[in-house]
Amino acid sequence: MDVQQGSPSEEPIADLARRLVAASSGGWTPDGVRALAAELGWAWNDTSDGPVLVTGRSSGDARLRPVGRFEEPYVDGEAYVELAVPVATAGPDAAAQAAAFRAAKNAVTRALGDPSVIGSHGDMGPFYDSGPLWGAPFLRWRGRPDTLELRAGMSGPELVLQPTDPAENWFWRQGVGEEHSLSGFFGSNRAPANAGLGLPGGWTARSWETLTQSLGSFLETLPAEAAALDISFGMSIYGPPSIGGTILFDVLCSDRLSIGCHAPEGFDLAALGWGTVVQHPATAFIWSDDDPVWRVDAGGPGEPKGQALAEMLVATARAVGASDPAELALGGEAEFVSIYQIKYYGLGLPTF
Repeated sequence: MDVQQGSPSEEPIADLARRLVAASSGGWTPDGVRALAAELGWAWNDTSDGPVLVTGRSSGDARLRPVGRFEEPYVDGEAYVELAVPVATAGPDAAAQAAAFRAAKNAVTRALGDPSVIGSHGDMGPFYDSGPLWGAPFLRWRGRPDTLELRAGMSGPELVLQPTDPAENWFWRQGVGEEHSLSGFFGSNRAPANAGLGLPGGWTARSWETLTQSLGSFLETLPAEAAALDISFGMSIYGPPSIGGTILFDVLCSDRLSIGCHAPEGFDLAALGWGTVVQHPATAFIWSDDDPVWRVDAGGPGEPKGQALAEMLVATARAVGASDPAELALGGEAEFVSIYQIKYYGLGLPTF
């Protein structure tokens, strides 16, 4: 696993995080941001891709994101919406990227305490950006007027200083109820920093095709994101009225993704792709040998085949009598993860 966090003489991530939180952004105006660069001791370099601040870090220089057409509707006088500082690099595989993110998370948490917000941007980050294919986890230390975010970058984790309002305004205004209007998941705790935090409405899948896509995207990156964030997920998906609305699937994920099926007897689940503990011995550490009988071990970071898993779950739901995706629901207990309450915006399922 190739993870590069800099030489011993390089400023530790924790110290950089403290400096960014303490720095003044000057309202993110052109003059304010130039003063911010000077305060941080970084040289300003204009490039064809926008301003770059020369940090001297082995992981790369910092990038400023100017307000453009995608950002303009959500700002109020800011000329820039973020300063992103790469803090480590890692190999391209999901396990290496997740490990690098987790190491950075541990360092920043020791310096600043627990983040007030955790989540995944999914395939649609702030202002419609796309993130890394392995996953898009983030942590936020929310503040006023600025917020510090630890974000998965394309080569490794990045510390991102940003004005609080624009990104939150963007997020809030995506909650329009249209399919795929939001992706990923978003969790907040009861920290005073979250006072006034608004959460957008979600959306639900209106077709089996949409649900297959949303389930596939969610499951494919879940082990890597769980490993990066150092959290575990326990989710129950309830079935249609044809089986009494009882639990149909259990989705459990920490370092590996395991899915169990509680379909009534009489269905040929093996033909749909399900196995038993014999085919998936790693699940014996999660469930007993016969409860549930049918299960799958989907693997660790980078290993789940999201599309195939989603197709299997959807085919199973339809086989037991579900006539519409609206007949499936996520159990509300899934929303409570550690000290956070999480909304699964990209999943496309109602919660009860």
